Amino acid sequence: MRFVRGPGQRKGEDNLRWRIRWGLVVVLPLLIQSVACGSAPKPSGDQNSHLRGTLTVLAAASLTAAFTAEGSAFERLHAGLQVRFDFAGSSTLVTQVEQGARADVFASADEINMQHLATAGLVSGVPKVFARNRLEIVVGPGNPKKIESLSDLDRAGIIYISAAPGVPAGTYAAKILAAAHVAATPRSQEADVKAVVTKVQLGEADAGIVYVTDVSAAGRAVSGVPIPASQNLIANYPLATIKGAPNPLAASAFDHFILSPAGQRIMEKFGFAPV
Repeated sequence: MRFVRGPGQRKGEDNLRWRIRWGLVVVLPLLIQSVACGSAPKPSGDQNSHLRGTLTVLAAASLTAAFTAEGSAFERLHAGLQVRFDFAGSSTLVTQVEQGARADVFASADEINMQHLATAGLVSGVPKVFARNRLEIVVGPGNPKKIESLSDLDRAGIIYISAAPGVPAGTYAAKILAAAHVAATPRSQEADVKAVVTKVQLGEADAGIVYVTDVSAAGRAVSGVPIPASQNLIANYPLATIKGAPNPLAASAFDHFILSPAGQRIMEKFGFAPV
């Protein structure tokens, strides 16, 4: 059986086709855009934004100002993370790690203490040097005892103090004095460089050998007497993730941040030489 369409029916079908075509012109681009938007990955901002919890960093006392700033900058990048520091002499921190301290990162003021942990298998991966430092004589504000060189530290009436043996600054000081043939015996040996600076600041000692960054951090509370390059030493500062770190992802990210251009700029701001 064959049906024959009348003029009115053909006109209605033509109108319907026109409506369908017009609808496709309007709707199809919107559908394509909707599908594209739905399938495209949303920008995540910081690729490490998933970092959460607490990051515990054991750091040499001479890093106090610089690492406090580093920690604040790192927290701004990771809103869900809190950075906690324990600053002390590097040898003291090594003992803490050996005794099972729950921490994520160790930053030492020398390579000897770091190597001690590496040899014991207590750090993950290869430690990396992230900054360098130099030594300087710290004296009271205005240098009241007129100390001008290493040889003055052995002068009669001068109370010279040092960081304890095993503490990097104490080891460096002993090497510098021995190479300069200066027989200055420290009146006391302190737990870290901050304690040396504090005693000189309070007038309990006349001089000590610390890092240039420590003198700078103390501001006008003390003065510094430069040690010539020919008599000075370069202190290398390495850091590494502690084996069994409670927050290994954050530890790795922090290590990378310190070595990044942004982290290195912060170290320079506090007087450290970049790597």
